[in-house]
Amino acid sequence: MSETRRLLVEGLSDAVGFVGGALAGYGLAWLMGFDIFAPGYGPASLLGIALVGLGGGLGLHGARRWRAAQPPSDTSTPPAPKDKG
Repeated sequence: MSETRRLLVEGLSDAVGFVGGALAGYGLAWLMGFDIFAPGYGPASLLGIALVGLGGGLGLHGARRWRAAQPPSDTSTPPAPKDKG
């Protein structure tokens, strides 16, 4: 895989993981009744903001784990094993 393609995959997977995780955190906060857009910075608003940040971080971590688990896409043949004799 070329360096440009590798960097594109890395950036896009990080972005999708972060945004997806942040949206999941927002949804969880909304289900729990924490309004992140409430006026002021009350405890419920701060907890909601924390859940969005936590979700974004977990999504980013998940994207990086997914990328690390992918097999290398290098199509070249591996080097021959060396003789131990």
